[in-house]
Amino acid sequence: MSRDDITPAVFSPEHPAPEAFADAAAAVERLCELHATATHFLTGHFTRILAGAAPEGRFRAFYPEIRLTVTSYAKTDSRLSFGHVAEPGTYATTVTRPDLFRNYLVQQIDLILRSHGVPVTIGLSGTPIPIHFAVAGEPDLQVPQEGALEFPLRDIFDVPDLSSTNDDIVNGMAPRAPDGAAPLAPFSAQRVDYSLARLAHYTATDPVHFQNHVLFTNYQFYVDEFEAFARKALADPASGYTALVGPGNAVITDPDAPLPALTRIPQMPSYHLKREGGSGITLVNIGVGPSNAKTATDHIAVLRPHAWLMVGHCAGLRNSQRLGDFVLAHAYLREDNVLNDDLPIWVPIPALAEIQIALQEAVAEITRLEGFELKRIMRTGTVATIDNRNWELRDQSGPVRRLSLSRAIALDMESATIAANGFRFRVPYGTLLCVSDKPLHGELKLPGMATDFYRTQVSRHLLIGVRAMERLREMPLERIHSRKLRSFEETAFL
Repeated sequence: MSRDDITPAVFSPEHPAPEAFADAAAAVERLCELHATATHFLTGHFTRILAGAAPEGRFRAFYPEIRLTVTSYAKTDSRLSFGHVAEPGTYATTVTRPDLFRNYLVQQIDLILRSHGVPVTIGLSGTPIPIHFAVAGEPDLQVPQEGALEFPLRDIFDVPDLSSTNDDIVNGMAPRAPDGAAPLAPFSAQRVDYSLARLAHYTATDPVHFQNHVLFTNYQFYVDEFEAFARKALADPASGYTALVGPGNAVITDPDAPLPALTRIPQMPSYHLKREGGSGITLVNIGVGPSNAKTATDHIAVLRPHAWLMVGHCAGLRNSQRLGDFVLAHAYLREDNVLNDDLPIWVPIPALAEIQIALQEAVAEITRLEGFELKRIMRTGTVATIDNRNWELRDQSGPVRRLSLSRAIALDMESATIAANGFRFRVPYGTLLCVSDKPLHGELKLPGMATDFYRTQVSRHLLIGVRAMERLREMPLERIHSRKLRSFEETAFL
């Protein structure tokens, strides 16, 4: 018998048998225990082997799992878009970082328990935890590159399996598990872990700081205004905001404390104005382009935010518009081309009433214009999103005709991507843009014009976005998460 024919020993931590729970908080506590035991086991052996200990075999630990079996067709509350399954069967999902998702998991499990009157079973899944994700919570512990160790890493520990880390569930293409279980949640544990790692990389902040209400912008000027607003909020005890977190996980609670300067600017700097229960506001500067917009939303989606909004600059397409006017998107012309494989362009992206009303009321509040007078500074209509920043340099006959036929009133490079990914991931979305140039009418974004525009308009635009989020925060969760975003077969978890 050759050495290659010898099956290496596999070591795993001890764990309790699967157990049924009728209490959501207790169920999540068991999830936390199982995940902590698994990751401590892996990081402990990984640390020991990095220090020079000889590996005795393979070390493997598994993600915890939530499992639910429903046997009745009894009707549930049809007003809710989540919190129940459509038909009898077995449903399951793997879980990671239950400490980070504690509030979310308690809420979702509690709804399941109340909707169906049957317990959930908490145990271990058959999906191994990759060592890269197990050490993610240990800032001083890094996984060396392949070849840096004296042995192949994948011989001793499990590594990420991208063949099973995908969006099949949210894209409606997920097959049932080998045991017949249907998905209970929109993302598997490996998919979540993958995005948590990517978020930390792109934004330079730990996912634990992200809030449930996310603003996206495409200019640094909005970041400056957000920081100014956050400092005023921290100075006001009645605001409810408790801290501002910047890239590098710099946390300030004193409104006069500086945010440390970074030696390396992340690709998508993120700032988090924190509030109890994650009810604060996160601002992400995604930069310019649909690729960045998709990347950011692909990963933030696993945090299950309650809403995300785009507040940035756009080109006004109508002669009646002026620089500084607002555009509230009611529809989107999608020529960004980054989501075509996941969400075909023939899929309509509907406007969500709760989001639209919150944005319009916020504009009225900040500008002190109402009703018909609001039309002086804001238009509603179609926003076109393209993937070519210098589209003006091409023959305009084709693009202009398409824009005219679509009735588009504004053009940018991010909004339709963010809205479409919100639709795809069941995250409520909206767009309020500010006209910064009118290329079809000879008003280009030039330095002299931009200086005056930025000085007078960015502050109130950012404040409108914040006020809209604060209005959404006061709404019941079931009102914000619209049934418009749910397909024929949906996961019970939001």
